[in-house]
Amino acid sequence: MTDPEPCGRDGRPPTAHVAAILAAAGAGVRFRQTGMPAPVAEGMTPKTFVPLAGRPLWSHGVCALSACDLIRDAVLVTPAEWVTEARRVCDELGLTKVKAVVAGGTRRQDSVHNALRALADDPPHLVAVHDGARPLASTDLIRRCIECALEKGSGVAALPVTDTLKRATPEGRVEGTVDRSTLWAMQTPQVFGYTALLEGHEAALHDGVDVTDDAALVERMGEVVWLVRGEETNLKITRPADLELAERILVARLGGDTVRVGHGFDAHRLEPGRPCVLGGVTVPHDRGPLGHSDGDVLTHAIMDAVLGALVLGDIGCHFPSTDPAYEGVRSVGLASQVAALARGQGYVVSGIDATLIAQAPKIASHVPAMRQALAEAFGCGIEAVSVKGTTTEGMGFTGTGEGIAAHAVVVLRPLATAVLDCPANSVL
Repeated sequence: MTDPEPCGRDGRPPTAHVAAILAAAGAGVRFRQTGMPAPVAEGMTPKTFVPLAGRPLWSHGVCALSACDLIRDAVLVTPAEWVTEARRVCDELGLTKVKAVVAGGTRRQDSVHNALRALADDPPHLVAVHDGARPLASTDLIRRCIECALEKGSGVAALPVTDTLKRATPEGRVEGTVDRSTLWAMQTPQVFGYTALLEGHEAALHDGVDVTDDAALVERMGEVVWLVRGEETNLKITRPADLELAERILVARLGGDTVRVGHGFDAHRLEPGRPCVLGGVTVPHDRGPLGHSDGDVLTHAIMDAVLGALVLGDIGCHFPSTDPAYEGVRSVGLASQVAALARGQGYVVSGIDATLIAQAPKIASHVPAMRQALAEAFGCGIEAVSVKGTTTEGMGFTGTGEGIAAHAVVVLRPLATAVLDCPANSVL
């Protein structure tokens, strides 16, 4: 087997390619047995497509994976007849890290195997496998599992067993007490070297072995599996009561009516021959902001404000200037991805106040178009977007025309109230 790429001093390969797999192709038989609406009980809607807080159950897991800056891309696995719908939801939520939606198999391990093969053309160093029925895993847990795998070769979420365990006959007669001191209950995500996990799946297929998690396949190959302490709230939706509990946890996590405020700042050098893109609008000028992307300093400042409000780092973490995928890209397109990350954390943009600092160009006549472009990118109404321009009276790099800068303040409100009032089949 191929070991993960050697780590640097911080335990992380500087160019490690980490991919994610979300397994959401299960039939959910136990979930349908009691308490569900007729269309679900009759099998029309798979468990992972049942709404949680107004959008499909699986989408919460994908949003959490997408919010982790260590993950480059993802593969979603759904029932074959739901692939098209899943792609539509990904597009609507701006989940651009989802590079493929593939049909699942009869068993969970078949579904994960299908996803692993979908990654074969650009194989990652590590792959994080997560269950679509675990919607509340935090981005922190995902990161800790990946960082453990980067350091040790694997990282699997689990919790120590705390309940007393009894060994009993099929009739229910207790035969003894089980020592729980070394027992752990497994969760996801589970992170392994891509090659090791693929070989484990293919060996199990060849040997006709059935397992309930990916760690068992890696164990069969003689590899060491390292545990990462999981989260009590990282529950698996198995029965309708679990869905109700997950919704209560989600609302509590969003903090009720708590709002978040973020501040962003960005500055770029102005260069001749560059288009002057500001707030998603190309403004006539003899120079434009220099940058790896289109250099849209105004949009960048707002993006940083959103990420800052959610404590998700800055735009350099999510869209590094060393990545050729972002060369020349439109910043308002990246802004839509940031808005999707916010939704994945349970927040939406409810207010933007941005100020452009430049001696030239003058932007007053372009402000309405900027407000419209930014409202569309960040998923809010135009009435929530304020764009202003000011100068520094000829002082400093903005005053001499050497560069251009922008400040932004954003307000985010929790999805809880708005989402829980949505129709059950709506998608945000």
